Amino acid sequence: MKRLSIILLGLSLALGLQARRQNVIFETDMGNDVDDALAIDMLYKYAKEGNIRLMAVMLNKEGQFPPRFIDLLNTWYGQKRIPIGLSGRDEGSLVAGSNYTQVVCEEKDEAGKPLYRRSIKDYSRLLPAPKLYRKLLARAKDHSVTIVSVGFSTNLALLLDTPADEYSPLTGRQLVEQKVDRLVTMAGHMEDKNFHEYNVVNDIPACQRVYNEWPTDIYTSPFELGLQIRYPARSIQNDFTWTAHHPIVDAYKAYLPRLEDRPTWDLTAVLYAVDAQDFFNVSAPGRITITDEGSSLYRQEAGGRHYYLSVTPRQASRILDYFVQKITKKP
Repeated sequence: MKRLSIILLGLSLALGLQARRQNVIFETDMGNDVDDALAIDMLYKYAKEGNIRLMAVMLNKEGQFPPRFIDLLNTWYGQKRIPIGLSGRDEGSLVAGSNYTQVVCEEKDEAGKPLYRRSIKDYSRLLPAPKLYRKLLARAKDHSVTIVSVGFSTNLALLLDTPADEYSPLTGRQLVEQKVDRLVTMAGHMEDKNFHEYNVVNDIPACQRVYNEWPTDIYTSPFELGLQIRYPARSIQNDFTWTAHHPIVDAYKAYLPRLEDRPTWDLTAVLYAVDAQDFFNVSAPGRITITDEGSSLYRQEAGGRHYYLSVTPRQASRILDYFVQKITKKP
């Protein structure tokens, strides 16, 4: 009887953890900046710890190497079943440093074989991101999904436009309204109306549509927040002695051959979405408008569904310590 009670208690705890676990879809322009790679490292670890279910990685960066790189990461982190959605973009986006997704995918070991294994045999069978969104959202419980978008808004705008299909009789907008709890974005600049932030200007019409039409709350981590918290190059150089090779470290070094501290734009969005604690200050509800030039304008508004994040210097220091501890932890 005692043994049965222990088993039942264990099942109850497991079910409780499962009920509290967030469903997260990660929307990323992986390859344009290395903060995307640091951010997805955090998500893999949250998933392993049981804090989230990482439902998919959606790419809004075009090209053959971003999906291969995500496949490589899925495999390295022991998460090879996580589906990958292909970018709906058909235009090239600028890359400030080297395309680290290609560099890491093409790395070889001493025998001349790929340094990091991949699991997918045929990348042409991957679904476009809007289609994969529909497939996954249709299966999800109502208001159970958090989307973390740290790149362009292209896929999200395309999702809103999707019609009923084999996955759901709902339109994309209806599906989002029914299944998504909130959207957490890295975008814009709330302190400088003349600043045209990268994620916004790479697809201004799509970003405008998302802020105008997205039917759930939107929480935005703006450019100025991530700029205050810079991931230390010394950590990349010194804190990964527990492994001979690490794809995120290799990506960082490929992107920045002369190592330097890097702003944590995308990491802050992930942190708020999964483990916000008291790290952030959240604005009053309002409305964020994207101008035709790419400015981000916030106006407080009763009943508004848009919020943006900010931090004090003390919060920024605590967040940086958290990032270093999380990212350097063995997965």
